[in-house]
Amino acid sequence: MHLFRKPKPAGLLRRPSRAEAPLLAHAGRLEAAPFGRSEAGGPEVSSFSLDNGLDVVVVPDHRAPVVTHMIWYRNGSADDPLGQSGIAHFLEHLMFKGTETHPVGAFSKAVSGLGGQENAFTSYDYTAYFQRVARDHLKTMMEFEADRMTGLVLDDAVVAPERDVVLEERRMRVETDPSAQLSEAMAASLFVHHPYGIPIIGWMHEIEELNRHHALDYYKRFYTPENAILVVAGDVTPDEVRRLADGTYGRVTPQGARPKRIRAREPEPKALRRLSVADPKVEQPTLQRLYLTPSCITARDGECHALELLAEVLGGGATSYLYRKLVLETGIAVNAGAWYMGSAIDDTRFSVYAVPAEGVSLETLEAAVDKVLRRAPAEALEPEAIERAKTRLVAETVYSSDSQSSLARIYGSALAIGETIEEVRRWPVDIEGVTKERLAAVAERYLVPARSVTGYLVKSRDPDAPVSVAAA
Repeated sequence: MHLFRKPKPAGLLRRPSRAEAPLLAHAGRLEAAPFGRSEAGGPEVSSFSLDNGLDVVVVPDHRAPVVTHMIWYRNGSADDPLGQSGIAHFLEHLMFKGTETHPVGAFSKAVSGLGGQENAFTSYDYTAYFQRVARDHLKTMMEFEADRMTGLVLDDAVVAPERDVVLEERRMRVETDPSAQLSEAMAASLFVHHPYGIPIIGWMHEIEELNRHHALDYYKRFYTPENAILVVAGDVTPDEVRRLADGTYGRVTPQGARPKRIRAREPEPKALRRLSVADPKVEQPTLQRLYLTPSCITARDGECHALELLAEVLGGGATSYLYRKLVLETGIAVNAGAWYMGSAIDDTRFSVYAVPAEGVSLETLEAAVDKVLRRAPAEALEPEAIERAKTRLVAETVYSSDSQSSLARIYGSALAIGETIEEVRRWPVDIEGVTKERLAAVAERYLVPARSVTGYLVKSRDPDAPVSVAAA
């Protein structure tokens, strides 16, 4: 599923709902993230392409005279050039600095003046910009967004201060947060070669070196109509959207070909990895584990649907297997769960986490988690548990997709990584079709030590000691 939570790049202490992300969409000026899925047989979604290559998706929702307008670019932090980590996110900030036609602040002022909402976010595989306004103002939003697709004006007077904003954002969200430190260290250990191991916001020392030329080069490479997806959800018709899009986005000159994404391929893991972060600010020790697994794009034969359902069976709330065994029956933990980040172009992560009860060491908790996971294929996959998990997944998704903006994000996030509208609409049926045998097979294939990184978050005994990261 295509779920992304607000950008606290830390290990989760609970299973996120279907309207949140298991991990990491990093917002810039404002915070938002794509989420949800469409129910089978949902809205009559239409799609077409403009002559300049811009893909357009229309999701009718006539319950209120409001529209959600989103433009998605097929680039994210995993497409940052080597040595320029964070440039996708930095450019997202800079996209609000104005054009020759609309000076800095004009776009945001217009949205606010119309009583609308706006947002932007960067993830590993895409960057998106969002406005929600009354339907009569859709053309105005298209004009503004089409203008900054190619008309961005940057000079050092705006670039340098905005770089300082990003640096401060990293200090506040990562450098002072031990759980964020653990999250970054675990991702870097899980992805030893692939850029998913690099933070979306970038490494501090590389952000410090980003400049106007880096931003403009990246902008010219990726911000083109043939590399973008326009999604409009709301009180509109396909014909109306086509007419407005032709008159605004259709005037943008294409570059001729969609830019190629050049990414390293993650090698098959051969050894388990362990690390810990100790800091005086830690109030609650936690155990986290990541497994390298296929995504919805790299998986074969429906494995991604099985992994998603497996995460729900193992760790989807207070009735899940992990919670029942570790919290309710043995009392060794006060929380436990699992999640799967299936929405990715390349191989992704499956996570298990637990929080120890008072007086329980992380080593003891880890041994208990390992024991429970070993027994999971035989004990956890009861027919009743599987059916409950399927019902929860589909129901949560239907509820989240009741929101118009959610519908826009559902389709935008899917198409941006290479899925199709039909795959989005078919998701509930695919989940319902997952069998016990398939769940057992993916558990035994992917939840193995050699594919894992285990992380401890612990409180440092020395109150004056700085944060420390240790590998074992």
